[in-house]
Amino acid sequence: MQPSISLFAIALCVVGGYLLGSIPFGVIATRLGGAGDLRKIGSGNIGATNVLRTGRRDLAAITLIGDGGKAALAVLLAGWAFKSAEAAAIAGGAAFLGHCFPVWLRFKGGKGVATFFGALIAIAWPAGLLAGATWIVMAAIFRMSSLAALTAAALAPLYVFLTGQTPEAKLYMAAFMAVLIFIRHHENIGRLLKGQEPRIGAKSVAA
Repeated sequence: MQPSISLFAIALCVVGGYLLGSIPFGVIATRLGGAGDLRKIGSGNIGATNVLRTGRRDLAAITLIGDGGKAALAVLLAGWAFKSAEAAAIAGGAAFLGHCFPVWLRFKGGKGVATFFGALIAIAWPAGLLAGATWIVMAAIFRMSSLAALTAAALAPLYVFLTGQTPEAKLYMAAFMAVLIFIRHHENIGRLLKGQEPRIGAKSVAA
């Protein structure tokens, strides 16, 4: 794929997307909400699932919206600024990378599920809705958030392809995020294979 935007625009999308994605909404919300340092609670993960372990559903909702919204904003801003789907895809992928490896937290970020959905819905909403439906169905059947996320991520590139989303940059972004989600969930995958992954609602520090 030959990018239709300049190297400067690509660099701007990467840096801007990364910085947006690196905003740790979970850490900020729990501190301002009086729930303490999220990194010392439960699994230590900065995502909404771990925020929920504080017992504060309001803070978990803020985190979920923030983590999804920052990726969507990166996609929409880049697409608007450069009138390019390639730019939007680059910014979305960079935002996802920023969430998983934020410089502010010594590159120890979240697993990226909410950020993944935010970016995917913003750049290819039919595929995003299908991935969201997949998560809901898998979570309802197996009651495992990680399994639902992994299944949705694995099928996301296929959904982008089947819904005819162009240009190819959208497919590449979905595939990039899917690979990173599997990498970030390596511990969950190990527990799934051993039959030890906790179900939704179970009290566990694992995530």
